[in-house]
This record gives sequence, C-alpha cells and structure tokens, in this order.
Amino acid sequence: MPFALLHRDGADHVEVLTGDVVTVDTLAAIPLRPGQPVLAVIPYRQVAERGFDCVDDGAPLECLLVRSRHLERREAFPPGDLTVRDGGFDIGDDEYGAIVERVLDEEIGRGEGANFVIHRTYTGTIDGDPLEAARAAFGRLLASEQGTYWTFLVDTGNRILVGATPERHVSVADGITMMNPISGTFRNGSGSLLDFLRDPKEIEELYMVLDEELKMMATVAEHGGQVAGPYLKEMAHLTHTEYLLAGRGSLDVRDVLRETMFAPTVTGSPIENAFRVIARHEQRGRRYYAGVLALLDHDETGRQTLDAPILIRTAEITPDGVLRIPVGATLVRHSTPAGEIAETHTKAAGILSAFTCASSSVRGTGRSPETDALLAARNDDLARFWLDSRSPGALEVPELTGRTAVIVDGEDTFTAMLAHQLKALGLRVSVVPWSAEVPPADLVVVGPGPGDPGDPADPKMAALHALVRSLLASGRPFFTVCLGQQILASVLGLPLHRRDSPYQGLAREVDVFGVTRRVGFYSSFAAVAPAALVTTPHGPVELAADPEDGLVHALRGTRFAGVQFHPESVLSRDGVDVLRSLLPPLLTEAISPFVNG
Repeated sequence: MPFALLHRDGADHVEVLTGDVVTVDTLAAIPLRPGQPVLAVIPYRQVAERGFDCVDDGAPLECLLVRSRHLERREAFPPGDLTVRDGGFDIGDDEYGAIVERVLDEEIGRGEGANFVIHRTYTGTIDGDPLEAARAAFGRLLASEQGTYWTFLVDTGNRILVGATPERHVSVADGITMMNPISGTFRNGSGSLLDFLRDPKEIEELYMVLDEELKMMATVAEHGGQVAGPYLKEMAHLTHTEYLLAGRGSLDVRDVLRETMFAPTVTGSPIENAFRVIARHEQRGRRYYAGVLALLDHDETGRQTLDAPILIRTAEITPDGVLRIPVGATLVRHSTPAGEIAETHTKAAGILSAFTCASSSVRGTGRSPETDALLAARNDDLARFWLDSRSPGALEVPELTGRTAVIVDGEDTFTAMLAHQLKALGLRVSVVPWSAEVPPADLVVVGPGPGDPGDPADPKMAALHALVRSLLASGRPFFTVCLGQQILASVLGLPLHRRDSPYQGLAREVDVFGVTRRVGFYSSFAAVAPAALVTTPHGPVELAADPEDGLVHALRGTRFAGVQFHPESVLSRDGVDVLRSLLPPLLTEAISPFVNG
C-alpha cells in the first residue's frame, strides 16, 4: 500500500500515513474535503498552470489520499545499510561551468533578471531492494541530520522520494500564511562561518530571494508579508541563512500553492522570466526537483491548512533502483563557474551521505554573539515598510487618499509589492498585465519587467512604448519604475546605456532631486543624462543622475515622473519616502516639477 513517513522539525515522533494514490492534472483538482488529509507530490512541470515556460517531462501530480494516520517513535526507524554504485553527475563540471558562464553573460548581464538557479543531477544505481534502501536512508537522515523542516519518505507505488528538506515553501494555519526564503550555503568545517556571513554574494543572494518571496506574499496575503529574521539555518553538513515571512490570508490553499509556484530559491527572479531562462539553458525537465510536497487538511474548526516544503535535498528512486539527486546553484552577478560547480558538489554531498556514508553525530551550534550581530546588521538599511507593524492609515498622504491608480505589469510581480505600498499611501489600486487595455484611473504606473527596452521586435516593449507615448500625448498623470522609466526616457529622446556591470540586487545611496535616498536596483539598462535639465517635445524634464557615470536614477516633468530603482524593494530603505515625495505633485492641478522633495 502507498505510504509516507514524515518527521517535522522538533518532533519526537514520525507520522505514518497510508492510503490510496490518485493522479490529477491540476492543483485545483486535488481532492480536499474535511476528514481526509491529502499528501500531494507536485512536480516542477505543474508551473505550466501559470502559463510559465518549462520542459514537459511528463512527471505526474500524485496525491496520497490518507486513510490511516498514526505516530511512531523516531527510534522505530533505525539507520540501515545500503550500497550505491556507478555514481556521477549527468552533466560534467566543464559543461555545467559553461552553462553558468552563458547565463551570467546572456541573461543577468542583459537585464533578463537578478538571479537564476541552474540544476544538474547526481545519478547512480542502488543495489538490492529500492524500498529497503530508501528506509535505510530515511533512518540515516533521522539519525544524522538536524535543522530540517521535513525529513520524509514517500512511496506512491510508482516512485520513492526520500529526503531532508531545510525549507518550508508555504504553510497556512489559523488563517496565517507563511513562507521561508533560505539562501547562502556554507559547508560546515570548510572555513570561517563569520567570513561566510560577511560575503557580499551570500548577503545579496538572500536579499534577492527575500524580495522575490515578498512578491509572492503580496499576492496571497491580504496586506503582504511581514519579515522576521534573518536567522542561521544549521544542518548537519551545511549552514544557510533565512528569513520568515507571515501575513493573514483567506485564499483556498490550492490557490496559495498555485500562486507561489515555485520558490525563487530554486528558480530565480523575476519569477516568470526565470522559468524561461531555465527552460532555455537546462533544456530538460526537472521532474520533482524544485516542486513541493504538500500536506493539505482542515483544522478542528473546518478551516483549510497547508504545510508544503520544497523538494530539495531529495532523492528519487525508481522501482528498478535508479537513484537521482538533483541539486542547483543560484547564479548572481558575483557568481563564478568554479564557485557554482563547488556549490552543486556541496549540496549533493549533503543528501548523498545518507546513501554512501555511515551515520554521523549531530553537531553543535555555530551561533555566537558575533554571528548574531552580523545577522542583525543585515536589516539596518532595509525597508521598515516590510519589517514593522503599523496601524491602518499611518502612511496615508492626503493628496493621494481615495484616488485611483492602475499599475501596468511588465512581467515582474514587484508590481504586487508596489500595489501594497500605494494602498498604504491611500490610493485604490489595480494591476493589469502589459498586454491588457489600461482602464481609467487618476494615476497610471508603468511598472518593472525584464528585457531589453530597446528591442523593437519584442511585443512587450512595443506595447509599453505605445502606452507611454499615449500617456504623454493625453496629459494623463503617470509614474514609471525601472523598465517603465527606461521606456519613458527613450520616448523623451534620452539615449539608453547597458551597464558594464548589471545592477541586480544592489542597494545604493543616490541623490534624488537634492535628497540622499538609499534604494535598491534591479536593472542592466539606464538612461544617460546629457544635463540636469533637458528640453523635450513634452516640456522641460529634470534629471537626477549619477555624478560618476551620468546614468539617470530619476526624472520628472509635467504630470509624469519615474525612477530607475525599485521603491517597493526590501532593499529600498527610503522607497516609501520617495513615493510620498514624487506622487502627490502628479495629481495636483498646478504642478511645479522642480521643487526639491
């Protein structure tokens, strides 16, 4: 009979689930009714439900309809013996390194996104009975791992999954939705933990996945997510850094799963383009890697519950004994092929040890006053908007209260975060995709998105250029962010420049019309300022440019303004203040765009 063994962090027992397995086509078709928990094994290809690109490998969405559920002591699952032979990566180090170089140059360097996760798979053959080997590995993981969110073994009758995943993808309980972005990988004993915590690449990598999961929380929680952390995530072989996000929500848990497919820690950002990049460069399916294992149920009051870890640090075993351990590395602007090759070896070693090594003892903590101080300091320059609680209406601006705004999404769900900020300022906000007709509103916001703003063959760029030209011609007030600003600058006649080094996940203090602001950038292109004030067919335009390279951080004219950075990003400490300064004049009848703000 199909079954699952689940050990959750901190428990002294293992949950034993048995039942029947059904295959469904969509998340909405997962059978969920009070009194019958469901354990869903959700493959990566399921992201096609959102209209995102993926290589379809046919991996099915299988659901264990739980008929029986009981608890057993951990000691009932001792470590066992097993043998793996003929092991190795499906893609060699040189080939994987070449893919890393191409992604850094062709994607991150050209403005397609801030970070992307590229995977490869360790494969081998298990001697003997695959299920007995999986039980042996499960016992080893229970005995030797620590800090795991779930340690599990799932046998659907068609495949076996066994793993020790560190990361909650999303959970729902008591009406609270939670997510858990984790990033940064330190191999315990390989060097200085303090140096790891000071490493700019590791710091920026966590900030970027924090931003990306805040985008998801902005979609599934009524007021977005509130940030707690960062913390150390200590495991037996590896140490990571993590944040926790929480927000109140009321969506069906299957919709929560759908809207959060899949974690940026295993895909990249912006999320929609990350799937395109992965399909373009991996050119093969991921099966269950980066998918989720989701336990759906109801509480005693009848409310839906969800607990869904990410399927990483997970081995898939076929009935004929083929072992697959997929692992990935997060590529950012600081990445090197050698560093990312090493990271995949490190991650594979973590789960592979359960199949190839004797059980190890649990290690002590690496926490110290120094590590706590380094982690706490990471929040010093982050946006308090996402870290602090506040009373309703605390940030409202009289000139904006009750007015309407529509955000045009250029394929980057930063727009969901921006919508929460604009609502906090008092605006009534809607979001539409770039391909839709823009409805009437007091303020149009031309939002961010990936891609080359100067590519005339890109339908999105053509549509956004046409939108900006029509807004200028009509005199409708509008505001632009990142890609939107690049489009506006181009229409105004300013040249665009591809940065020598991409500004992806970078926080800087810049001058914004006479005021120093700390803001976060996610871009590879920017306009070039010929002067601080330029004359255009649409009137005088003031430019706030970098004194070193002349690239434009912000601009404003009659009834329009724009910023190259992301005021909604958690990296933008002063993002809300920028919006409070630049937006009210756009909705004022008599506008003087040259008043310092």
